[in-house]
Amino acid sequence: MKSIATVALKGALPDKLRAIAAAGFKGVEIFDPDLTVCNETPRAIAALMADLDLTCVCFQPFRDFEGLSGLERQRAFSRVQRKFDTMGELGADLMLICSSVAPEASPDLDRIAGDFAELGDIAGSRGLRVGYEALAWGRHVHDHRVAHDVVKRADHPSIGLILDSFHSLARRIPIDSIAEIDGKKIFLVQIADAPEIGMEPLYWSRHFRCFPGQGDFPVTDYVEAILKTGYSGALSLEIFNDRFRSWSANQIAHDGLRSLVMLEDQLATVATAAPDLVVLPARERPTGVTFIEFAATGAEAGQLEEVFKSLGFSRCGEHRTKAVSRWSQGAINLVLNVEPTGFAHAHAVTHGASVCAFGLGVADADQVMARATGLGAASFSQGHGPGEFQVPAIRGVGGSLVCFTPAAPGPDFWDTDFAPHPDEAARPAGLLRVDHLAQSMPAEEFLSWQLYYTSLLNMRRTPTLDIPDPSGLVLSQAIETDDGATRITLNGAGGQTLASRFVNNYFGAGVQHIAFSTADIFATRQALLDNGVELLGLPANYYDDLQARFDLHDAFIARLAQGQLLYDRDGEGEYYQLYARAFHKRFFFEFVQRKAYQGYGAPNASVRLAAQDRVGAIPAELAV
Repeated sequence: MKSIATVALKGALPDKLRAIAAAGFKGVEIFDPDLTVCNETPRAIAALMADLDLTCVCFQPFRDFEGLSGLERQRAFSRVQRKFDTMGELGADLMLICSSVAPEASPDLDRIAGDFAELGDIAGSRGLRVGYEALAWGRHVHDHRVAHDVVKRADHPSIGLILDSFHSLARRIPIDSIAEIDGKKIFLVQIADAPEIGMEPLYWSRHFRCFPGQGDFPVTDYVEAILKTGYSGALSLEIFNDRFRSWSANQIAHDGLRSLVMLEDQLATVATAAPDLVVLPARERPTGVTFIEFAATGAEAGQLEEVFKSLGFSRCGEHRTKAVSRWSQGAINLVLNVEPTGFAHAHAVTHGASVCAFGLGVADADQVMARATGLGAASFSQGHGPGEFQVPAIRGVGGSLVCFTPAAPGPDFWDTDFAPHPDEAARPAGLLRVDHLAQSMPAEEFLSWQLYYTSLLNMRRTPTLDIPDPSGLVLSQAIETDDGATRITLNGAGGQTLASRFVNNYFGAGVQHIAFSTADIFATRQALLDNGVELLGLPANYYDDLQARFDLHDAFIARLAQGQLLYDRDGEGEYYQLYARAFHKRFFFEFVQRKAYQGYGAPNASVRLAAQDRVGAIPAELAV
């Protein structure tokens, strides 16, 4: 059963439960503080869960129970029995008790076990169970091996173990130690990932947990070890994350289910007693960006055509039944959609001239779509004429589309829908292919779209970077294939950064810039200038710093400065970057040359952002 704790979501408890059910979960952990502040009675919450077809897999947490003495011990037993009463009204049969942090608690394991044995009698008489969890910051018990020892000493059928991946993995507890646990004594498995941060466990846990696949922990290995014990109960997400609790409960719940589906898919080959693990088609590795579709209306459509020409693109096709043109250069295909109705038109009305879709080449589009459906992605289809291609597509960032085309679309793909157009007198700029797309979004959505790409496609995450902007920090992370054929960078916008102002001005997330590759950046620069492209200027101080960093020859530095080129080096690799001014302060183009270089010029990002800020890359009224 897939489950999630209500603490992961924002909002009132009934709203959280509705979001959890709508996402497709069947189990839920009721977080005690969520119930405490709720206006509804436990019985009313139980009725709502029944209406939503949700099972309460756990009521949690109960704190500072074990190892007390005298009056404090009496109070602890009195408190827990009151919570048992609440559980009875909720219809829950399992309580989570986390290891004590009370300074007066005894470290004597026999005494702790005795408390749980006594509590087991009380719980058993009510038809309830209690699971003991080792908090990573527990005063005396902060290791699941010790918690397991307590459970064995208590030796009571109503007392079991609750395992939480965060508490175990944050403490670097060996995963192979799980093999010593009897799966029947594991009452619940809670799952959380997290980025690797050198931080005190309590603060780390309370603010930086995330869904499986969004962090750096070996969560799959951890859960696999648990399943091999014979455990066949719920897999439940317990996430504490500030961004999650400030964003849409529906979106976070759907992300959570997607992460569990991805985790189960990774575990499906494990021989376990959990036969209901989801098995999805394998992740396809995309071969590259096969087209970029722009939507435009009115005067902006003609202006965008002039931009394409200035970048060296030739109009090579006109759609047979729609107001859509195809422009090409090298292996790059741009599509300009000026249809007066339909998806692209609605996108242009909302955002102005902008990227409304892009294509990824795949070996088997049907397989990708089947996996997307299993992960809960929203498919998209629109009317098409007889004999025209219906390109499979799903909704992506900001409501745009991600389409799946043949791995290397040729004439049989393009000529079906597009009639050849006589080549116009374009002056090519030496552009070869799409190097990468950069999508900007609110910081709260950053992890959602990271999971979107990595769960669907055979792509990997690079480390997240904090990029300095004149008005704050931008979270940036690349999602890429191992061969570098497909690269998408995600930028989480916060504060008044350029990315944030883009999101505000654009009325949502979307493609903020497009990078094209060239084999000769200097020749490309000259061609762009000859075509009338206005390039972004850079400060002289940058080149002084560049010379200090890399000890470059004066003549080479002078050539870079004259060309307004950015430069970076990584080992033997070199990277050149050149930027055009933004189109209507909405999106912009980048031109790059790679020489055995795998990154994205991160050291140059703050220089580029400051230069764009100076020239007003977005409207001044939004720059305050």
